[in-house]
Amino acid sequence: MHFGMNLLLWTDTLTDGMLPILDELREIGFDAVEIPVFDLDNLDNYAKWGKRMDALGLARTGTAVRGAGDNPISPDPAIRRKGIEANKRNVDCCAAAGCQVMAGPFHSGLGVFTGRGPTADEWKWAVEGMQQVAEHAAKSGVRLALEYLNRFECYLLNSAADLARFCRDVNHPFCRAMYDTFHSHIEEKNTSAAIQALKDFLIHVHISENDRSTPGQGNIRWQETFDTLREINYDGFMICEAFGLALEKLVPATKIWRRMYASERQLAQDALNFMRNEVAKRWK
Repeated sequence: MHFGMNLLLWTDTLTDGMLPILDELREIGFDAVEIPVFDLDNLDNYAKWGKRMDALGLARTGTAVRGAGDNPISPDPAIRRKGIEANKRNVDCCAAAGCQVMAGPFHSGLGVFTGRGPTADEWKWAVEGMQQVAEHAAKSGVRLALEYLNRFECYLLNSAADLARFCRDVNHPFCRAMYDTFHSHIEEKNTSAAIQALKDFLIHVHISENDRSTPGQGNIRWQETFDTLREINYDGFMICEAFGLALEKLVPATKIWRRMYASERQLAQDALNFMRNEVAKRWK
């Protein structure tokens, strides 16, 4: 099991100012980080950071999102093509940084709504586009970990059952799934059933509290979550995803309006202790 921290708690761009934080995360005991991969025009920068993180002994996953301008399920074929190409560039950037996984809701435009659920055409476009991206990802060895989101953030994939169906329809070994406890808490009636639905595809897990702050201090059904992950013998990345007020650009998306932890270090340390303790109780 790799225990990691999502760097979006601090930044959406890798700069030298992150070096002390990476040192701190390694000192705390993390062996992985999830890096923001939003600048798709600078492969060399990601390669540089990959070497730096190799030196620190930190494994990497990357995160990717699409928006209105490159929405893979847009009714405009040109925008759909931009979405496919953007996803491919995201894969290339992840590969340059040495990421083993590219995670996120890059199946459709984040925060883009039509006022109805997904149509048959939108589903078809999403599947066909992701088949192309998965084939591209296979060339570099970066596995795709698609994320379903709650209904307030997207409408294509809102449940584990949706995501499992999508992965089956894409039918490619590099198109896999992730499970995020925050979104599950909103959308699922049965935590164990949700995880079981993804067991054939699950390679990535976000440990995220119901208020997006310190895991283990809120209302997520943690016992069922960790019990079921053990039942399916999960052994991939376990990443804490938490958000704060450091990134003004993220505040409108994450809807975080107040500070909910003492410090980023406190949150990271408590999150790692929580994940390790819960795993140690079950994985022998």
